[in-house]
Amino acid sequence: MTSLDTFILEIEKRKENEINLLETTLAKTKKEIEQTKETTIKQLQEQYLNEAKTKSNREASRIVESAKLKAKKILFEAINANMDSTFETVKDELRTFVQKPDYREVLVKMISYSKNTLGSNVIIHCRDDDRLVLREMDIQIGSPIDTLGGVIAEDNEGKKELDLTFEELLRTCEDKVKSFLLERMMQQR
Repeated sequence: MTSLDTFILEIEKRKENEINLLETTLAKTKKEIEQTKETTIKQLQEQYLNEAKTKSNREASRIVESAKLKAKKILFEAINANMDSTFETVKDELRTFVQKPDYREVLVKMISYSKNTLGSNVIIHCRDDDRLVLREMDIQIGSPIDTLGGVIAEDNEGKKELDLTFEELLRTCEDKVKSFLLERMMQQR
């Protein structure tokens, strides 16, 4: 073998060693990249899994709260419908009450209260059906009003007015009555 052949063999051996070194480095780098990839994938999976759980819990909470709100709305609508029905029943009872003899006593009390509040010279507005009772009381009677019962009194100057009609009395007490009924309903739960 000549020195040229030795030189070529030496070059080929060096080349082979460098290729082996490169292949080892490549394998090592490839393994590191593969491990980094797997670690990154696991971290991303955990991160997205946690985000998904968080979003899922948030959405579930939102749905539950929305359902609770809808249930409350339905409950309050039912309560209001029940109360409206109750007030209609009360109005029906008042329509019946004005036909009874006790109604005359209520009118007398209303006139007395009106005189105490506005003065003795009051003008009383009432239903046509109540005019006979008021004439017997020697009261100045004003124009007729459309009401379930009760009166509207005004002072003789027409500056002050006192509405004692059943509708007005019911309207002014409506919030108190509804609060009372609502409390009773909530206690029964």
